[in-house]
Amino acid sequence: MPATDPAMGRRAFLRRAGTASAAVGATALVGVTGACASAVNPSRSKDASKGTTRRPGRSGPAAGHPRWSVLAGMLSGSLVLPGEAAYADSALLYNEVLSPSPAAVAYCATAVDVQRCVAFARAHGVRVAARSGGHSYAGYSSCPGLVVDVSSLNRVVVATDGRHATVGAGAQLIDVYSALASAGLLVPGGSCPTVGIAGLALGGGIGVFARAYGMTCDNIAALDIVTAEGSLRTCSPHSHSDLYWASQGGGGGNFGVVTSFTFTVHPIPAVTLFTLEWPWGAAASVLEAWLRWMPGTPHELWSNCQLASNGASGGGFLKVTGVFAGPTSACASALAPLLAAVGAAPTYQFVGPEDYMRAVLIEAGCEGMTVAQCHLPRNPGGTLSRSAFSAKSTFVNAPIPVAGSMALIDAVDALAADVPGVGGGIVFDGYGGVINQVPAAGTAFVHRDAIACAQYSVSYASAMPAPSVVAAARNWLGQTQSALAPYARGSYQNYIDPTLPDWAQAYYGSNLPRLRKVKGVYDPDDFFRFAQSVPLPA
Repeated sequence: MPATDPAMGRRAFLRRAGTASAAVGATALVGVTGACASAVNPSRSKDASKGTTRRPGRSGPAAGHPRWSVLAGMLSGSLVLPGEAAYADSALLYNEVLSPSPAAVAYCATAVDVQRCVAFARAHGVRVAARSGGHSYAGYSSCPGLVVDVSSLNRVVVATDGRHATVGAGAQLIDVYSALASAGLLVPGGSCPTVGIAGLALGGGIGVFARAYGMTCDNIAALDIVTAEGSLRTCSPHSHSDLYWASQGGGGGNFGVVTSFTFTVHPIPAVTLFTLEWPWGAAASVLEAWLRWMPGTPHELWSNCQLASNGASGGGFLKVTGVFAGPTSACASALAPLLAAVGAAPTYQFVGPEDYMRAVLIEAGCEGMTVAQCHLPRNPGGTLSRSAFSAKSTFVNAPIPVAGSMALIDAVDALAADVPGVGGGIVFDGYGGVINQVPAAGTAFVHRDAIACAQYSVSYASAMPAPSVVAAARNWLGQTQSALAPYARGSYQNYIDPTLPDWAQAYYGSNLPRLRKVKGVYDPDDFFRFAQSVPLPA
């Protein structure tokens, strides 16, 4: 089989499941960046660590209707308002199920623009949402107030030492990878090409090189952030170290608006891609073998196990794919124990070398495209489309008993009947390696003992699915997550989930008290708030 038919990323997984592709998250999101949720009534109040609504924050004195023309005149960038030709596109988020209507969108050309937006919003009592790529699963990168969009802050500059790079907070992943690759370098990150770097990094950042080089958040050497009082602060292990720590996995939009990062970067290694397929009837044995195999694999290896619905035809589609940061021979040796444990021979097997950027495009669902084409149409030459989806996630810390595996397989079998006309399934992304060498308290990203993260996704055939279809999909997602609940814990903050009970504990675990303390220091008025933002100290 030729080297053009290798591993399948998340976009391709959902396309294989019979639907449009879905986002990785991340806020910036999904992750994945997030700030305030337009669907939440801020007048309602609940314990922020238990429910999905928040008490109202204090954003400064209200001063009547804001004079947007004044803000527009202060910006080096541009301000887009309802009724203007650019507004319809400017208001959009990646997830087509969401339909936000912000009062204004500020495209910030400089960090000073961000500061002026924060000052204006405080002076006029306007809610603020930070937006990088607009991929927040729950829409938290928009709000009824002012969207502070940093997508114009997208420069990528490699330092003279060759070990660091400064990346604007609005840079999209595919552009970051391309720019660094031209210097023979990489930073580990996600696969969805149009995700903004800010949300991804701030919430964690899992990707195909994470087991070899750590999460994206682990590679943040420093960052610049505009905090709630409008100050631009540089955070590092030696300056505002508590805010630096919180920004390494504490979630986008919680503590301010990041304008740039300095990342530790790594030389591009040899790259091997692999794909293994088995009949659907082997799903239980493959999943069990994969979960037992992953923890002992070399750090250079990353893999996922995909259980996708076959739609109306029934049954499912089973695939293990991955990337190895090294030669094909070493990859083949690492795969041998998995093949032996499964017992049954794969119906399809590919293991082969690949050029780094070509591998990135394949994982992004952009095989055969140029980097320019691997964008949404709002970018010149972009050919990708937005996606309509719902998702949930949880972390697996040990192999799953047969009863648990069968419950998940039965759920994938039932998806087409439970929610006709949709696609989707379950993806287990491998953790371990360098990820798990970081102590749980070493960064705000607490999930350092996981074997894998399971994401349950449903992708809709229509950009505006009927409410009954969305309700049925969410019911399927909830039931599927409940089936795994006895064997799993927590949830990934970059796959932010507006339906999740006890979300703060699920995202942040033992790091939640320290995150709340940091919130109290840098945002004591809860200016940066949304339905699932880090709550103030009790």
